This record gives sequence, C-alpha cells and structure tokens, in this order.
Amino acid sequence: MITRTSSHRKQLLLPPLLVHLLLASIQLSCFLDGTFGNQTAMPPAKAPCRPDQASVLLRLGRSFHSTCSLASWRAGTDCCGWEGVACAAADGRVTALDLGGCGLESAGGLHPALFDLTSLRHLDLSGNSLNESQLPDAGFERLTELTHLNLSYSDFIGKIPDGVRRLSKLVSLDFSNWIYLVEGDNDYFLPLSEGRWPVVEPDIGSLVANLSSLKELYLDTVDLSGNGAAWCSAIANSTPQLQVLSLRNTKLNAPICGSLSLIHSLTNINLKYNRLHGQIPESFADLPSLSVLRLGYNLLEGPFPSRIFQNKNLTVVDISYNLKVSGVLPNFSSGSILTELVCSNTNFSGLIPSSISNLKSLKKLGVAAADFHQELPSSLGELRSLTSLQVTGAGIVGEMPSWVANLTSLEVLQFSNCGLSGQVPSFIGNLKKLSTLKLYACNFSGQVPPHLFNLTSLGVINFHSNSFIGTIELSSFFELPNLFVLNLSNNKLSIVDDKYDSSWESIDNFDTLCLASCNISKLPDTLRHMHSIEVLDISNNHIHGTVPQWAWDNWIDSIILMNLSHNQFSSNIRYSSVISANMFVIDISYNLFEGPIPIPGPQTQLFDCSNNQFSSMPINFGSQLSSISLLMASGNKLSGEIPPSICEATSLMLLDLSNNDLIGSIPSCLMEGMSHLNVLNLRGNQLHGRLPNSIKQDCAFGALDFSDNQIEGQLPRSLVACKDLEVFDIGNNLIDDTFPCWMNALPKLQVLVLKSNQFVGNVGPSDSADKNSCEFINLRIFDLASNNFSGLLHNEWFRTMRSMMTKADNERLVMENQYDLLGQTYQFTTAITYKGSDVTFSKILRTIVVIDVSDNAFYGAIPQSIGDLVLLSALNMSHNVLTGLIPSQLGTLNQIESLDLSSNGLSGEIPQKLASLDFLSILYLSYNKLEGRIPQSPHFLTFSNLSFLGNTGLCGLQVSKGCDSRRPDIVLHQSKKTSIDIVLFLFAGLGFGVGFAVSVILTCGISWSWSLTSQGTAMGYLNNVLTSICPADSPNHQQFLRRDLSVTEPRSPGWRERCDHASKPSLESSSTQICVPVSSS
Repeated sequence: MITRTSSHRKQLLLPPLLVHLLLASIQLSCFLDGTFGNQTAMPPAKAPCRPDQASVLLRLGRSFHSTCSLASWRAGTDCCGWEGVACAAADGRVTALDLGGCGLESAGGLHPALFDLTSLRHLDLSGNSLNESQLPDAGFERLTELTHLNLSYSDFIGKIPDGVRRLSKLVSLDFSNWIYLVEGDNDYFLPLSEGRWPVVEPDIGSLVANLSSLKELYLDTVDLSGNGAAWCSAIANSTPQLQVLSLRNTKLNAPICGSLSLIHSLTNINLKYNRLHGQIPESFADLPSLSVLRLGYNLLEGPFPSRIFQNKNLTVVDISYNLKVSGVLPNFSSGSILTELVCSNTNFSGLIPSSISNLKSLKKLGVAAADFHQELPSSLGELRSLTSLQVTGAGIVGEMPSWVANLTSLEVLQFSNCGLSGQVPSFIGNLKKLSTLKLYACNFSGQVPPHLFNLTSLGVINFHSNSFIGTIELSSFFELPNLFVLNLSNNKLSIVDDKYDSSWESIDNFDTLCLASCNISKLPDTLRHMHSIEVLDISNNHIHGTVPQWAWDNWIDSIILMNLSHNQFSSNIRYSSVISANMFVIDISYNLFEGPIPIPGPQTQLFDCSNNQFSSMPINFGSQLSSISLLMASGNKLSGEIPPSICEATSLMLLDLSNNDLIGSIPSCLMEGMSHLNVLNLRGNQLHGRLPNSIKQDCAFGALDFSDNQIEGQLPRSLVACKDLEVFDIGNNLIDDTFPCWMNALPKLQVLVLKSNQFVGNVGPSDSADKNSCEFINLRIFDLASNNFSGLLHNEWFRTMRSMMTKADNERLVMENQYDLLGQTYQFTTAITYKGSDVTFSKILRTIVVIDVSDNAFYGAIPQSIGDLVLLSALNMSHNVLTGLIPSQLGTLNQIESLDLSSNGLSGEIPQKLASLDFLSILYLSYNKLEGRIPQSPHFLTFSNLSFLGNTGLCGLQVSKGCDSRRPDIVLHQSKKTSIDIVLFLFAGLGFGVGFAVSVILTCGISWSWSLTSQGTAMGYLNNVLTSICPADSPNHQQFLRRDLSVTEPRSPGWRERCDHASKPSLESSSTQICVPVSSS
C-alpha cells in the first residue's frame, strides 16, 4: 500500500480476486501521472508585508494544527518571509500561499480569513487533513486574481463551490482526491474509494464555462457521473488552451467525443479507471503536441488508431485493460522517444515486431497477444533500460525466454494469463533488482524455484493459478527481508506451517498472504505473529473447527480483506456483533457457521455469508451497513421477516437472500426506495403478499427473482420504470393476472419466467390492439408453463422475437453483472424445464434460447413462424389442445436440442425434415393423433418408443410396428363411461431398453401388475386402456393428460385428490407419469 508517507506497495486477494489497495502519495502521483500543478518558486519579497495581510495570516494559522514548522509565523515580523508565503514586490500584498503537504489539521474547515487575501494568485493547500469538512459556499469568488488553485488530497467533501466558476484567470485547477485501487485477480485495478467519492461535480460544463484560460485540470476521484456524455463536449468547448486533462476514477460512463481533439494544445490526457466506452477517437492522432495518453482500465473497444504511434512527441501510451480494444503494434523507428508502452490485457494480436528494440528510451513495456501463437522476439532482450516488463495473452507460448536474463535493470517482471509453460529458469535468481515477480495464470510447473530466495529485494511474489507442485515451508518466504505480499493460491502445492522464529525478518511487515487451495488443514499458527496483516485468503482448504479468539484479536484492527470461504469453519462468530470496523471485503461463504449473521463494519462493501447455517438477521442489520454494495446471504436457514432496516443500506447494488426460510411480505422500500439496487434475488423463501407497486423512475433493477414463494395479486405496472431490467422470474407463485403485454416497454428484457401461477387469458396482442404493443424483441427465455392461458398462438407475434433469430455482435456468453468493486461478477440464474427436467441454471448462457408454453389451454395450429426462431435450443408446447399438422418449418431449427409437442391433438405425419436436426436429443411427440411412417434416419433411431407413445397410427422400428405399403386404417373406438377411477403409471429409465412396467390400480382395491417385455404388446395394451377410458378423439382427451395434474374443465369432482399421490418425476429420472381421471356416469 502506498501511503502518504511511504512508497511501500501492498496487494490484496479475494479468490478469485487479488486486491491491491493503493493510496497514491502526492509525490508518486506527480511523478507517474502528472496529477499536480506546477509548484511556482516564491519570488523574493521587495516591499515589506502589509500589516493587514499579516493579521489575516495569523488568524488563518491559528485555525490549524500543524506538524510542519510555522515557527516563522510570528507577529511583528515581515510576513513576506514566512514559510510558504510570497508577496508582491511592489506593495507587500500576499500573492502566494503554499502550505501543500504541511500536515495541517482543522476540524472547522477553511477559515473565512483566507478570502481576505484578495491578491492571491497561487493557493496550495494540498495534502492536508481538513477532517471531511465542506468546501465553503462563498468566498472563492473574492479571489479574482487566482491563477493556480490546488485543494487536492485534503479531505474536503461536497460540491465544488460556485465561486470557483467565477475565477476566470485560473490556469491550473486541482480538486483531486485519494484513489483506493482494487487489484482484481489479473491485476485488474478498480477504484474502491471507501464506498464514496468525497467531492462531487454534477455539471462540469458550468464549472469550466468561464475558465477559458485553463491549462491544467485535475479532477481525479471527483464524482462526475451526473454529467453523462456531456462531459467531453463541455471541456472541448470551454477550455481551448487546455494542456493537461486528468480525470482518473471519476465514474464517467460515456464515450470519448472526437471534439476533444479540437484542443490542439493538449499534451497530457489521463482518463484511467473509468467506464468509458465506445472507440478511441481517430482524431487523437491529430493532436500535434500529445505526449501522454493514458486510457487504461476502461470499457473501450474497437481498433486502436495506429496513426497515434506516428506522433513524434509521444512518450507514454497506456491502453491496458480495455479488453475489447484491438490492434497491431507497428514497426518502430529508432527516433521514437517512447518511455512507456503498455498494451497488456487488450485484444491486440499479430506478431510483436522485432523493431521494438529500437525503443531505446523505453522503461515500461506491456504487450499482449490474444490469439496469434508466437514466441516473443529475442530483440526484446536488447532493451537493457527496461524496469518493467508485462506480458499477457494466450498467444504467448513456449518457455520463459532466455533473453530475460539480459534485462538486469528489471524491477517488475510479469508473465500472466499466457501460454508459457515449463519450469521457472534459474537465471531469475540473477535479476537482483527485482521487487515484483508475478508469474500467474500460465502453465508454469515444477517446484517453486529455490533461486527465488536469492532475490533479497523482492517485495511481491504472485504465483497463483499455475501447476507448481510439492510441499513448501511457509517460513522460507519469511526469510526474504522485504517481502510483504505472497500469493501461492490455486496450484498443486501443500503448505507446511512452521513454528515461529523471531529471526524472520519480514513477518512483522507482512500485509498480504494468499494460500487458497493449498491443502491446509488448520489455521496457520504463523498468523498469530502477523499483526499488520491486511489481506488474508485461505479459501478452498480443509480447515475446520472454530475461528480462534487470537485470530479475531489480530484481525479486528488491521485486516481489510478476509476470505475464509469453502472450508469447514463452524460454530458462531463470537467476537462481537460487528466483525471489523475496517474490512472492505468479507467472504465466509460455504462453511458451517451458525447463529445470527454477524454485522460487517461500516466500511464493508462486499459481504458474502452464503451457504452456511445462519438462522437469523439482527433487526438493526441494515442500519449498520452504510457502505455495503454487495450482500449475499443465500442458502442459509434464515427465518422470520426481512428486517425493514435493510433499506437503510442505501448503497446496496446486489441483495441475494434466496433459498432461506424467510416469511412475511417484501418490504416496499426494497423495490420503491433503493435507487442503486440492481439485483434483488428472493427466490425460494416463504414470502407472501403482493409485490410493491410504486417503483420510482430512477429504478436500477437489472434482475428480479421472486420465484418459489407465495406471492399473489397482480404484477406491478410500475415495473415499466425499470428500463435496465434483463431478468424477471416470478415462477411458482400465486400471481392472478393476464399476460403482461405492457412489459414490452422494457427494452432490455431477455428472460421472462411466469410459469406455475394463475395467469389467464390470451397471449400476445389482442385483435384490436396495436400489433407493436406486445413485441418482445430481446427475449431469449420465455416460460409460460402451467398457467391457465388459452386462445390461439399467432404467427405474426412470434416473428417479433428477433433475438431468437439472429445473434447480436460482441455479446458476453454469460448473462451477468460486473461491479466495479473487485471486478465482482454476479451471474443471473433461473429455473425452467429443460430437456424434460426441471433445471436451475446457476448461470444463464446466451446460447440457451427457450420457449415453454406447455400445460395451458392453447388451441389451434402451431405457428409456422416458430421455424424462423433458428436459435431455439428448446421448444415445449406439450399438454395443450393444439391441432393440425406439425409444421415442416420446425425442421429449420438447427440448434434445437429438445422438442416436446406431446399430449395435444396434432395429426398427420411427422415431417421428414425433423430427422435432419442433428442436435436434437430429446423428442416427445406422444399422445397425439399422428400417423404414418416415423422418419427413418440414424439419428431418429436413437429415440425410444417413449417419444411416440399414444399415436396408434404411427409405424416404424421405434414402435415395433411394421409399415404397410398402403397407409393403415386407424380406427378409434368409443368407450362407455365407467365409475372406476384408474391411475396409470409408466416408469421408463433413460436409454434404449426394450421393456417397461405397467401397473393398473383400481379404487375398489384390486391391483394387477405385470411386466411386458415386448414393447409392441405393451404399447398396444396401453393404447387400448387409454382409448377405452378417454377416447383419443374426445375433445377432453388431451386436457386429461396434463403433466402437472393441473387439469382444466371439464373434470370430475375430487379427481385431484385421487391423483395427488402420483408424485412428479425427479430431476434425475426420466420417468413419465400419467394421471387419468374419469368422469362419473
């Protein structure tokens, strides 16, 4: 961690995350990123200080406590000679006040006396501690002569004062603040910012409108999120003389406008750590003075403008961690003055040119090869001045190049996410200046190299996610005197903990220890002596028992990130009701903890306690979570109601309380008052009542899952305010409503699950309605099963489902949300019937495209337009009253894996085109009125007779019935009504067996059971039984064969009670169960 007084770096890990907490010091920021305005030398005082000016300074000085020497600030002496003070030579007025980094402390903020120094031109109060005081609303407008204003890193909060907007002579403006950077698993830095951005500027256009003389603008970690896309044009239009633009970590979520390149004076652009998207403007290549371009850690995409490399003044290019930015490194001439070229973790491809050795001034190099397999050019070994080498990409193959031994100036060496393999060569031990060695997520193998321990300057070792083997003593690393970060996670190592030795040099300074998946069976005793530990990851081990008291005593004050997940820790967390006041991240998931959920501290942003045995949530739980963003407590035994205090956690973006025993209604504030909440998952509880219906226009929901509860009433129409909603699952509840055509106003909706409720009426637009009023163009999963929908399924309506026809470009394979915090992703889930079984998808692949309208009362023909939905992977229209032919257009569904049209009234032949569906693995056409030859193809022969049961007119090998040259006559026998209720069960296992059992149970108490080894005999008997009970041509026949026993009228009194004992198929079974009720005569 780089603190204000030290350049000591620290790294943090949360598997699968590696967290690096970085407090950038003023000096380092100045050196690396140019984040400070120029410090102007104080001119010599000619005229004596004016008494009124001295009086003002003395009042200002008395308002501070200072650790720097202000001994010279004495009454009766010339204030123009005081430390940090400069005066005009002519009249003795104070023109400059430089107290930057002076250790000033003030509980009351800036003293008003400051604004009496109306001749000030330079004001620098940076790097002080003004105790999170508000910037004064009035006063700055009096400093009309001000040209340089630096209030950075001084713990101010609030909005930039309006008075600053009136300082038209400003040349340099700096309101930057500390950046807390979180290093994800692959060095992906993301801003943590303690859960807040202390200074806010919602209208940057207004801020710079009158600052036409501005040359330097530093607003790092100022919240600019309210500006949208207007930020860029506002700066371009108002600051024609701007040279330095630094907007790191400002929450910008917009494109970079091309008009920024109209500011021809720009020399330094630093926009790192934002969410900028779109392409890098080609016009940046036309900035004649551009020297530094830092665009790393954004969401930019598309080709990198290669002309930028032709700029003769270019010294720094950093576009790292823009994963969708593509390009090819050019040939470099010997005249280049580049000192930093960082393209790692991008989509750059092609050969890395050998001419890169012409970059003789290069200090920092990061290269990527995403897809083109290559070995690194040996000419890289000629860059003897390199201090940092970072290589990423699966295209980098072979072993670690031998020329690395030539780079004796290296301080940072990193090979990550690459295809390199083999053992780490011994020459690593000769790179004596190495302070950081990262060899992770590659294919390195063998023992941890012993020559590593010759590198006494090493502070960081990161070897996670390789194939290192063997047993290694933890103590061997403590003998490296400067080591403070060790990450050996996810290898094939066994870590042995040794008895503490007071001679270990580095253990007192150790702040990061990551030993996930290291075959550890007990908590390392070494941790007793790590009093400065900030990051601990011992997840995915075999540690059991309680967490000892000494551990909590050590961790309570120092630890920032703790990951104990996937172990066997048990018992209560007994330290106190609050785990730690300082932890940002806590992951204790997948253990055996019990009792009430512990309350994380006020700084905690991620708390995952899922899959334990916690039984309750404290009533004041939410009131303690002032900073929390991600809260996951699924899979516990939580009972009682959801405490309303949860809504006091106003920063929540994700709340997952699924699969517990919660009761009561959903607190209305969860849906109506949480402006940042993006994911709300309450699946699998016992919640009841209605959904809240006053959702506000600033709704941020992307996923809502209320499935498997007892929620009733209608769907809230105010959901239309949630324009970002992608997933809505209300399956298995008691909703009584009509089909929600109004949800077509949700432009991003992709998953709509309404199954197993009490919906009624038609689906799709009514005949009188606007045809566009019910279009769902982005749906991928559409589940209406087991309701009371009825009516026709319209051809034209299915043609509106365009996302089932064509793939969108540049889509992620998995539906998920990625949060800035730690690069954390949350994968959306849903539960649907897929391939004949009820399946919960723990992640929703965009390749899963499903329509399920089964178990309703739809009638009429199957729409031919379904054949246009060529991305369908599953179609279930079973247990309806559909009639007519099976459309031959279904033969164009080349991606389909599961097709279920069973238990309808379909007639005619099975289309021959279905035999060409090579991915089709599940087919159910049973219990229709199909006839003729079953299509003959090797693929169709893999389907057993279960796929075709109940179609007496079918013939072919699958039903053990030969086909005559002429079509057989199909005779349907009417039967008399009977007073006997029969429950008929079919049990059939997976595979291609030739036998099954039939059991007929009579309510009068007589039971027969026998085994029929001949499929043909069994099928014939079964069909005779069925047709004798309920004739195949009866209009009610298909309604009686309802899959989930939800039979529509007409039905005999008490039929459900007589069938309730017929259990549904299990997830693992492919058994078919049929309950056949019979009307009384």
